[in-house]
Amino acid sequence: MSSEISLLVVDDEPNIRSGLRKGLERLVDRLDTAGDADEAMERFLQHDYPIVIADVRLPGDCDGLHLVTRILEQRPSTTAIMITAHGTVETAVEAMRLGAFDFITKPVDLNLIRQQVQKAIEHHQLCEENRQLKDRLANAGEISGIIGNCAVMQDVFREIRQVAETDATVWIQGESGTGKELIARALHDLSDRRTGPFVAVNVGALPESLLESELFGHEKGAFTGATRQKPGCFERARGGTLFLDEITEIPPKSQVDLLRVLESGQFSRVGGEEVLTSDARIVSATNKDVKTLVSDGSFREDLFYRLNIIPLSVPALRQRRDDLPLLVEHFLNYFCERHRREGKRFTSEAMGLLGAASWPGNVRQLRNVVERLVVTSRGELIDVEDLPSDLMPMDGRPIEAVKRLADAVEEAERKTIQSALHEANFHREQTARLLGVSLRTLHYKMSRYGLH
Repeated sequence: MSSEISLLVVDDEPNIRSGLRKGLERLVDRLDTAGDADEAMERFLQHDYPIVIADVRLPGDCDGLHLVTRILEQRPSTTAIMITAHGTVETAVEAMRLGAFDFITKPVDLNLIRQQVQKAIEHHQLCEENRQLKDRLANAGEISGIIGNCAVMQDVFREIRQVAETDATVWIQGESGTGKELIARALHDLSDRRTGPFVAVNVGALPESLLESELFGHEKGAFTGATRQKPGCFERARGGTLFLDEITEIPPKSQVDLLRVLESGQFSRVGGEEVLTSDARIVSATNKDVKTLVSDGSFREDLFYRLNIIPLSVPALRQRRDDLPLLVEHFLNYFCERHRREGKRFTSEAMGLLGAASWPGNVRQLRNVVERLVVTSRGELIDVEDLPSDLMPMDGRPIEAVKRLADAVEEAERKTIQSALHEANFHREQTARLLGVSLRTLHYKMSRYGLH
C-alpha cells in the first residue's frame, strides 16, 4: 500500500465536489472526484484510495450504497464515509451494516466532515501500522515461534541455524523467562532429528531421590512404588534431542552419573543390569553464573566443559527493547483469540511505559502481563491506568514520572513539527525532508498532534 493518503469524493453535484475539494485537499496528499458510480469505480481500480466519500444517491443503476459494497469487496481496508440529503435512520443503519465508517447528512458541515476525514486518516494509518507489524511478526517469528527482529536476536537466529544442522552439544545461558526452551526446540526442529522425539526435563524441579530414575529409568521393583518398568529421559530421547533445563541445580552424585553417560553414551536403569545406549543430542540450559558455581565447587568443571561445547546466549528483554512492540502484538492477538475478546490495542502512552519497564521476568513476565490486561481491561484501548501498579521503569522512577517525561517529549516533538511546517509554508514533502522523516510519518504525527 502506498504511503500517501488519497481521497476519492463521489457526488453528482459539481458544487458539492468543488466545495469538498477546497475544504479537504490540505488534509490529504491527493484528492480526486467522480460524478457517478461507474467513474468512481474506474478511478478506484486505477489508484489506491484508502478513504472514499460517496453520496448515497447517485445517477445510473448503481447508488452510493452499492458502490461502497463493490469498493469494500475489492479492498476491505477502505474507509468509506456516506453523505446524503435524504438521511433516515434506516439508510444510516444500512450504510453502517455494509461497512461504512460514518454517515453524514447534507447540507454538509465542513468542520464535521473534516473531523471525520481526520479520524479516517488516523484509522487508516493505524491499520497500516498493524499490517506492517504483522508482516514483521511473520518474518521475525519464523523459528519455532520465537519472536525477534532486533540485531541481537537476528544474531541468535543465525547461531541457531548454524548449530542446528550438527549434533554438537549446546549450552544455553540466559535469565529466567527469556525463552531458553524455545531455543532448544528450535535447535531440534531445524535439525535432521526433527522427526525424532524432543524430551525436556527440568532438573531443578526434581528431588534428588527421583532424579536418577527420571534420567535413566528404573526396573519394576527397583524401589518402593516402582510397580512397573519405566524408561528414562535418555532412553526416550533416542534419535532425538534431550533438553536438560536448569542443569546447574543437579546434585553432586547425579553430576558424576551424568558425566559418565555423556562420555560413554551408556547407562543402566535403576535396579537393572542391562547396559543401554542413547544417541540423544544434549542441550542444557541455566540462568545461573556457572563460572561462579565451578569456582565454589558446586558444579563440576569437567561436566561443564563436556556440556559447554557450543555456548549460546539468550538476551534479556531489556537488551532487545526494539522487539517489545512485536512481542506485545503477538501476545495480544494470541490472548484475544484464546479468551474470546474483541481486538484490543495499547495506547501510545501505555506502550511507552511498557518500553520503560525493567521486566525482570523477561518475555515470560511480558506475556503474563498482556494476558492479564486482555482479560481485565474493559475497553478496546488499554491505557496507562490499566497497567499493573508494580510495573516500574528500569531506573526505579514511578510510572507517573515517566508519563510526565513522555508528555514533555511529545510536546517538544509537536512544537518542532509545527515550526518545520511554518518554515516550509505547510508544504508537506518539504516539511518531511526538513525533519528527516517519511511523508507517512509526518502525516501520522500531524494527525496525532492536531496540526492541520
